Amino acid sequence: MVKRKGILYSHAFYTLLSILFGFIVGAVLLAAAGINPALAYGKLVSGVFGKYKYIVYAFVYASPLIFTGLSVAFSFRTGIFNIGAEGQYVVGSLAALAVGVLFELPPVLHVILCFAAAMAAGALWGSIVALMKTRKGINEVLSYIMFNWIAFYLSNYVINLTVIHKVGGGEASRDINPSASIIFPEAVRDIFGGNKNANLGFFLAVLVAVIVWVIINKTTLGYKLRAVGFNNHAAQYGGINSDRAVTTAMAISGALAGLGGAVQLMGMGNRISQFSAQEGFGFQGITVALIAGSSPIGCIFSGLFYGAMKYGGTKLSMVDAPQEVVDIIMGTIILFIAVSHVLRRVITAKVEKGGRKA
Repeated sequence: MVKRKGILYSHAFYTLLSILFGFIVGAVLLAAAGINPALAYGKLVSGVFGKYKYIVYAFVYASPLIFTGLSVAFSFRTGIFNIGAEGQYVVGSLAALAVGVLFELPPVLHVILCFAAAMAAGALWGSIVALMKTRKGINEVLSYIMFNWIAFYLSNYVINLTVIHKVGGGEASRDINPSASIIFPEAVRDIFGGNKNANLGFFLAVLVAVIVWVIINKTTLGYKLRAVGFNNHAAQYGGINSDRAVTTAMAISGALAGLGGAVQLMGMGNRISQFSAQEGFGFQGITVALIAGSSPIGCIFSGLFYGAMKYGGTKLSMVDAPQEVVDIIMGTIILFIAVSHVLRRVITAKVEKGGRKA
C-alpha cells in the first residue's frame, strides 16, 4: 500500500480545519445571542496574550490537561477507550493530598512521594477495571464510568475525615504542607510575570510526554501494546499475551491521569474542595487526545490550546459573553475531527480524480 503524502493527507490539516469550523460555529451562536463575535473573540485572545502573566496561566491550566490527554492517548494507541481518566485523576489527587497533608518531609522528597502516591493510586484504579475486563469480560467503558462516580464520592468522604478536613470548618481539605508544593519560589514567579501559580507542572508534562512517546514508539513494550491495539487476535497469534498487555496499558494510563491530579493539586489548588459535580479534567483529556490524534507530543500542543481556551474563557464575562462558548467551540472541534475522515476521503478523491484527468 502506497503511503500518500501532502497536506491534504495530513491529520494536522484536518485538525486545523476542524478548529476553524469550531470558531465559526461559536461565532454564529454568539451572533444569534446578540453578542458581537469579534468583540468576544478579541477578549478571548487578549485574555490569554494581554499580559505575560496571562500566558503563564495558559501553561498552568494546560498542565493537568496534558496529563489526562496523555492518559487517554496512551490507551487509544493500545485499543482501549479510557473514559475513566476522570476517576483516575481524582484518586491521584486524593493520594497526593493524603501524603501532602499527613507527612512532613524534606521538600524534594515530599514532592516525589506525592507524585509516586498519585501514580500508584491512578494505576490501581485502572488495573482494577483491567482485571474485570480480562478475567470476567466486563466492558471497560461501563466499569470506567462507575469507577468515576466511586472516585467522586470517595473523595468527598475522605476530605471530611478529621485528619484531612480543613481546620475551622468549610467544605474542603486542609492545605498540603509547603514542602509538597511544586509552585516556584517567589523570585522565580517574578520571572514569570508575577504569576502566583507558576509551577513545575508544564515542564514535567513535557518530560512525561517525551517518555510516553519513547515507550510507545521505541520499546518492545510499546510494540506489544500497539500490536494488541491494532489487532488483538493477530497479536495473540504472534505470541503476545494480550491480557497482560491490556492490563499494563490501563495501569500506565491510570498512572498518567493520577499524575495530572497531583500536578493540579500541588501546583494550583493546594487543597481539594468537596465536589458538587465532576470537575471534568478526565473528560477534557479525551478532547486533548482527539485533537492530538493520540500523539503524545501532540498532546502538549493540544493541551496548551485547551488550557489557553479555558483561561481566556474566564475573561468573556467582561463582554457579557457566556464562558460556555468555549465548551461549544471545543465540542464542535471534536465533532468535525470525528467526521474528518469522511471529509478527507471526499477532498482527496476529488484531487486524485482531477489529477488523473490531467
